Amino acid sequence: MWLIQLVIMFSFMCAPAVAQELYVLGGVVNSKNLAARSNSWQLEYMFNLNKYFDASLSYLNEGHLSNHHRDGDTLQLWTHTDLFDKRISLALGAGPYYFYDSTTGASTGSYVDDHGFGGMMSLAAIYHMDGRWLLQLRTNWVKIGNNFDTVSAIAGIGYQLEPLSEQIPDENLHDNKTTSDSNTVTLYLGQTVLNSLEHSEGVAGSIEYRKGLYRYLDWTAAWLYEGNPSLLRRNGGITQLWAVRPFLDDRMRVGAGLGIYIPIDDRTGLFQGENKSKLVSGVFSMTASYRFYPHLETRFTWHRILTDYNMDADVFLGGIGYLF
Repeated sequence: MWLIQLVIMFSFMCAPAVAQELYVLGGVVNSKNLAARSNSWQLEYMFNLNKYFDASLSYLNEGHLSNHHRDGDTLQLWTHTDLFDKRISLALGAGPYYFYDSTTGASTGSYVDDHGFGGMMSLAAIYHMDGRWLLQLRTNWVKIGNNFDTVSAIAGIGYQLEPLSEQIPDENLHDNKTTSDSNTVTLYLGQTVLNSLEHSEGVAGSIEYRKGLYRYLDWTAAWLYEGNPSLLRRNGGITQLWAVRPFLDDRMRVGAGLGIYIPIDDRTGLFQGENKSKLVSGVFSMTASYRFYPHLETRFTWHRILTDYNMDADVFLGGIGYLF
């Protein structure tokens, strides 16, 4: 599954230099199954395929709904039409939705981290302001076969990273230049949030080495310290492949990564006998960086640690990187 996701993300980042947009949205979500309502927010990267179709990769947080804390990632294909001299766009999108849900176990009564697939359909109206800024009004319908369904209404702001008038010439798009400089070392500080119903938190830190393998592909090796929340004392090594994309004359980069995490966990006894079958966990990540000096950049990274022993966690990190 992770290999398929990485191939799809890499295909997104290698798409021709067409209009590409980043959105931050927020609003409310409702579930008839649970008779509950909560806040919802979404991050989305969208790019144009042709005159009538778009594609997007996004993260949706569905808030806290009656013993359920659910969020997920979705890949969607969109069809759109432009109105009023392309000032307004109407779009309909659909695609698979991979969710992460912290909920109460039916037999144990303690929390569990449930993962699985569903589907998501969306309807959006986008207003193109002067310059690169956009406004979006959106509704999402999430359908999960063995879980609850939701409907959300959200709105937010977007930024067009590559307007059509500033597209990269095709002869320069697929050259052998790596997106990153040859090497980058980044020191991070941030926060760990254990995906339990209580959301235990702790201070996190990391050191990361990043290598640009190709224009749209990076590799990283990192050591992650997840802090000392009440239920989690974990640190270990992470290795990942990243689909990345440069913008703004290569000063800004965004990317998504998949990989493995080999942790040492004092609470669950990893490396202490009974849990050695659980030494490897998955990690899905999103990152954004901005180079403000020839050899210095600021970088923000979010890791989602995926376990099979109900110790999923979010790690939010910000740091300074040195490029050499």
